Amino acid sequence: MGSKREKFASFGIATKGIVYFIIGVLTTLAAFGYGGEKSSSKTVIDFIAQQSFGKILLVLLSIGLLGYVFWRWYQAFANPNNIENNAKGTVKRIAYFISGVLYGALSYIAIQTVLGSSSENKSFISKIFESEYAITITIIVGIALIGKGIYEFYQAYSGKFKEKVESTSLPAKTQGLILKFGKVGYTSRGIVAGLLGFLFLKAGFANNANKLSKSDAFGFIENEFGSLILGIVSLGLVGYGLFMMVKAKYSSLSVGQESS
Repeated sequence: MGSKREKFASFGIATKGIVYFIIGVLTTLAAFGYGGEKSSSKTVIDFIAQQSFGKILLVLLSIGLLGYVFWRWYQAFANPNNIENNAKGTVKRIAYFISGVLYGALSYIAIQTVLGSSSENKSFISKIFESEYAITITIIVGIALIGKGIYEFYQAYSGKFKEKVESTSLPAKTQGLILKFGKVGYTSRGIVAGLLGFLFLKAGFANNANKLSKSDAFGFIENEFGSLILGIVSLGLVGYGLFMMVKAKYSSLSVGQESS
């Protein structure tokens, strides 16, 4: 990969980190009663739009998200990490492609918000969950999210995540920082994805197809386990955001081995 493409991919990884950082901060503030709100990726777009120079920031966010789309699709089609050409490898590369589609959709929503036509996105998404296949789609999404949650825990505790970081030539302090942020970040992502998957399955089997987001998982955590646990989980997402931003600074780590 050329240096310009690598920088674009790294910018995309950092942008993903910023999205998670804002989600985590806003939700943590809400959990401890300091304002904020239980957030999702769409909430981040709305939050940025309300800031000074919001439209400029959203354009930058959209470009950054396209950088992440580029990297995910580069992983899917160019296979820079030499993933084996078997069932496991195929599933992984399909997951990379789908991840790119999802972040591409978020980039599109950001631009539509700049143009003042985000309502069109809402109606499109609503149509998906109001179609004749809505229940099936809801159940499939739920199963996929539970699988993603399990994989996030695997990333945090299998040892492979640690091996990838320690195999780099980064300073020991930087490695330690990445490991701490990454472990709590993957754990929190696993919790949120697993709970969101459960909520999708619950809705699907109740024949109640609805579009759900991270904010619904946060609401479930707060209702079932209290604001303290919500605050701890959301702080983990702050850690994940920082983890991604630190990784993006070191292209050999973020672009050569990024798999989250």
